[in-house]
Amino acid sequence: MNRRNFILAGGSIAVAQAAPSDQVTLGLIGAGGRGTFVMTVFQKDPALKVGAICDVYEPNLERGLSTARKARSTPKAYRNYRQLLADKDIQAVLIATPEHWHAQMVLDAIAAGKDVYVEKPLCHTPEEGVALVEAEKKTKQIIQVGMQRRSYDLYLQGREIVAAGTLGNVRMVRSWWLNNYLGGSPVEKIEGVLDWEQWQGPSKKRVPLNPGLFRNWRNYADYAGGIVADQGAHVYDGIHLLMNASYPLAVTAAAGKPHRKGFDTPESVVVTAEYPEDFIGVFSINYAAMKYRSRNDQMNHLDGDKGRMDIGREDCRVYLRGAEETAAVEKRSVKGFGWATDLHVQNFLECVRTRKRPTAPMVLGFQAALVVQMANISLRTGRRVRWNTQAQKVEI
Repeated sequence: MNRRNFILAGGSIAVAQAAPSDQVTLGLIGAGGRGTFVMTVFQKDPALKVGAICDVYEPNLERGLSTARKARSTPKAYRNYRQLLADKDIQAVLIATPEHWHAQMVLDAIAAGKDVYVEKPLCHTPEEGVALVEAEKKTKQIIQVGMQRRSYDLYLQGREIVAAGTLGNVRMVRSWWLNNYLGGSPVEKIEGVLDWEQWQGPSKKRVPLNPGLFRNWRNYADYAGGIVADQGAHVYDGIHLLMNASYPLAVTAAAGKPHRKGFDTPESVVVTAEYPEDFIGVFSINYAAMKYRSRNDQMNHLDGDKGRMDIGREDCRVYLRGAEETAAVEKRSVKGFGWATDLHVQNFLECVRTRKRPTAPMVLGFQAALVVQMANISLRTGRRVRWNTQAQKVEI
């Protein structure tokens, strides 16, 4: 075991002292449910402390501070992220705000000399993605996008199966994600103080405060890409990892209408992405379906001419031609899908300390975000849209 791990001796548990070079001080920007959870994953590293937390919603800020204090941290409180970035004590930042803030915050964090772990999707538009990838080329900062399948043992094993040629030629990947968000009562008010103007930031300004939008921002086009982007970024990044794929050539999408009152993005969408690696990736999302257990709600089928691989959150099975009723290969994650976030955070912190390239840098984060952004452009225009790699722009 190295000095950052727990030491087991004589039936007692002690935390080894970390070397000064291993110490990392983290700042959290966006202390909502996901941000606070991922912060606690960071805090599993005994050489990390949370030095600051920023949120424009007071209940989130207070909850984040309280949670951090339970694990040997005494963070400062900020209500403007630029003040946190100016804090010389902060070495790395975790950005877990709504999607429309990601690009500007990442650029500002890089300029402030901070290493960055940013939740997906990386950006809100293709133009933002291009700017972020260019910034990544010019910086020495470590940037990790929160696409945890990149660090997940099950998906890394799946990539090895594809690379070994076990499936033969894979010309199509079929993926789906099923859930339901149509029930529930509308949000009519929020408790606590919110800086509504600052929360809206670079996006369209709405007055007065809209509680439903604040709670469900992922489903409003001005602030996010809808559920197809929120979950599709994960799925397409997984496809890219398994297939060793690059930017898409073209994307086409079809959708039903939104069925949740107030939402302006659809819950049932089918996306078809074409790749220069000579395959297509089809993703169907339906958040008007029945609810499944989380381990069963998402699946990817890689259709090869020698075999098919089914890989979900926690299981991977390979069925060979002529014997499709019995799996020839079965793999299961050692600790389950939740462990993927732990592995991804561990990879980021290791890279912060060693300055190695992380598993999910911005160029890969943009590839995944671009597919679902092109899908939304296809929905708006009713056309197949193409990606011009040389010009770095979407063509309709």
